[in-house]
Amino acid sequence: MAKYRFDEIAINSIEKKKPVEEDRFTYIGLEHLDSGCLTVSRYGSDVAPVGEKLVMHKGDVLFGKRRAYQKKVAIAPFDGIFSAHGMVLRPKEEVVDKGFFPLFISSDYFLNAAIQISVGSLSPTINWKDLRELEFELPDLATQRRLSSVLWAMNDTVEAYKRLIGRTDELVKSQFIAEFGDPAINPRQYPLARLADLGELNRGVSKARPRNLPELLGGPYPLIQTGEITAAELYIDHYENTYSELGLAQSKIWPAGTLCITIAANIAQTAILGFDSCFPDSVVGFIPSGDVSQVYLHYWFSFFQKVLEEQAPQVAQRNINLKILSDLKIIVPPKDQQIRFEGFVSQLDKSKFAAKRALENLQATQKALIRKYLG
Repeated sequence: MAKYRFDEIAINSIEKKKPVEEDRFTYIGLEHLDSGCLTVSRYGSDVAPVGEKLVMHKGDVLFGKRRAYQKKVAIAPFDGIFSAHGMVLRPKEEVVDKGFFPLFISSDYFLNAAIQISVGSLSPTINWKDLRELEFELPDLATQRRLSSVLWAMNDTVEAYKRLIGRTDELVKSQFIAEFGDPAINPRQYPLARLADLGELNRGVSKARPRNLPELLGGPYPLIQTGEITAAELYIDHYENTYSELGLAQSKIWPAGTLCITIAANIAQTAILGFDSCFPDSVVGFIPSGDVSQVYLHYWFSFFQKVLEEQAPQVAQRNINLKILSDLKIIVPPKDQQIRFEGFVSQLDKSKFAAKRALENLQATQKALIRKYLG
């Protein structure tokens, strides 16, 4: 293993241009990069981006230098322009193999060292003058090529698992349409009911703040916030905070099985509680009385998020109120159909869980292999 300064490993391309109209089709911003994924699947802008952007060429490594803790690294899929909040990096091939280079840049070995030199509090950013001074150990070129061959083969399998997991979500929505018809037009003329008439619907926080509330409730209890709901796919199975840690006054403990609905920021995102929990007033809880199931409603809401966002008044941030939710007209199919759909979701969820476990194991093997050679 030999040690190199980063500017002996990589070229930081600083070629820039002011975008013209056609550049919007080949623009990649940091918002298009996914943490832990070297592939770019989203790109482009509705209008020509404002301000100078970095010129990128197909095969360049795109590195998000702003908020680098998000660990955004990808390979440019075409010639175009990249956010000025990133870096366009190219390998010095006498030191680092071209195929190994993006794997090195996306490794925790490189990223953790780079994050340590970020400056700024609100949007910590990495400066080239600091990054170029960092030193890294690299194996010889022959070892890099062998390692690159193995890691890219594993990466292809990782991406295949990700596509499989993504397709299961599409399959559930397709099955929803097949079972119930398009909920926007209700072609089968199922009866309609107000959401508030189908069960208990309330916001999470009371106005009272008795000092002994945690003891009265028997706490501390999990406190489910918007982030846990938007991160969940169907069921909420983890939490970051408890009621007593944040000291919020809660009107009740919501039981496992409650459907959580966000009413601010990410409007009308839903997920089902996996355990008894509290939540703040940016979340509404719904417990059905029996005519509708939580799983059915969760997927019903997925078809109407954009509609509800449009109904949200723009103040400091968009939000919908309890009245809008209460008055929502819900299509109510026969309960046996809902149960059949719920069974389909359950079976697919098991397959998805198995795919995720296999994906996690493969990614762990990748990281272990990289650590073996890069420390």
